[in-house]
Amino acid sequence: MRDSGHGFGRPWYRHDGLWKGMSLAGWLLNLIYLGLLSAVSPVLLYRAIVHGKYRRGWREKLLGGLPQRASTGPCVWLHAVSVGEVLLLRTVIERLKRVDGELDIWISTTTDTGHTVATEQFPDCRVVYFPLDFTWAVRSALERVRPDVVGLAELELWPNFIRAVEGQRIPLVLINGRISDRSFRGYRRIRFLMRPTLRRFEALGVQTEEHRRRLMQLGACGRRTVVTGSVKFDACGSRSSELRTGELRRELGIEPGEPVFVGGSTHPPEEKFVLECYRALREEIPGLRLVIAPRHRERFDEVAKLIQERGLSVVRRSGTGSNRSASEDHDRPVILWDTLGELHRGWGLADAAFVGGSLSQRGGQNMLEPCGLGAAVVVGPNTWNFREAVELLHAGKAICVAGNQDELLKAVRRLLTDRDGAAAMGARARGIVRAHQGATAKTVDLLLEAMGVQASGLPRAAA
Repeated sequence: MRDSGHGFGRPWYRHDGLWKGMSLAGWLLNLIYLGLLSAVSPVLLYRAIVHGKYRRGWREKLLGGLPQRASTGPCVWLHAVSVGEVLLLRTVIERLKRVDGELDIWISTTTDTGHTVATEQFPDCRVVYFPLDFTWAVRSALERVRPDVVGLAELELWPNFIRAVEGQRIPLVLINGRISDRSFRGYRRIRFLMRPTLRRFEALGVQTEEHRRRLMQLGACGRRTVVTGSVKFDACGSRSSELRTGELRRELGIEPGEPVFVGGSTHPPEEKFVLECYRALREEIPGLRLVIAPRHRERFDEVAKLIQERGLSVVRRSGTGSNRSASEDHDRPVILWDTLGELHRGWGLADAAFVGGSLSQRGGQNMLEPCGLGAAVVVGPNTWNFREAVELLHAGKAICVAGNQDELLKAVRRLLTDRDGAAAMGARARGIVRAHQGATAKTVDLLLEAMGVQASGLPRAAA
């Protein structure tokens, strides 16, 4: 048994009997995972060679070879799959640090981009790769980190990991939980497997009552499943003093008064739609500037080529300052936002913004951040990942929905020519986002209570 001595003490058990009891199911899963890994290994190898993906962290992923935690104080392990989930942890981590500045926070990610962003965003936290769901990997990882609580962001359900957490008597909490229509339909088919998995959680914090109802239908315990709201609302519009939009405009060579159209978190073919929209409007709207931010790092060069193929010059955000020659030959180069984890600054520039993943089949990317900054936002029809947020914004006349490329052009034209109307829509969006903030405090309270600590007592408005 160990005790942290910081008021966060909790017994630590090596529950070997449970390990033996789970061995058959665990090793059956191991065989399934090994088969799947073998089947996709040619694809992984190709992407590693051609795109540079999946090259890092294999010891941590395959063997659970995470660093050995040296501290003996209280420890929180938060798991975020990729960039989006990493960024939503920002307010949670800030509030945890306010509760206890000595709290040891570990962040695990699955993707390389998530790992990179987490390392940059949270220099005072330990960032590692999440172990693949093999019994030996998850057991080794947990024994090395020895967390007092594990928080899984959104809906990461890995059976061997969850069993291992329970086997070592570590409280497990779902944070910012959500379950899409598609996932719910799939999980209902394996409800007999979902129920024991969900019952292993100490607490499940979900974004809406609908998500709570769905998890309970899959077998989650009703008294442990609580609506906290979405942490993504809290991450919006809270750093206005840090955005320094005027300074950023000067860095990018955007003159005062020049309107800015931002196409962010885009997927193919959305960059083509955004570029054609810009080409159609640049002669109609004097001084119009375009900022385009692809969702994935490996597509930066591809999008740069798309820009140049249309006879447009391009200046990269990462090269601003060392690549100013591009703007000397062309009066208004397209700005390619080829950095990670700082798109919030780009949204701050927008007079009109298109949020990607919504005119493709990705289910939409996070539109709450530009809305929280008061941008006039356009999305496509495919926003099932953010269905509740879009319904809320649409009901408040705080967002435009464009069904196709032509409607995108019409919506952006309307926003850029009716500046007062666009500003009013942005103000409504900002008001809706602010009215729904507060999930961070509830989420942190769930984590603290799972560790056996009384709720923080910090003001609810603080994030």
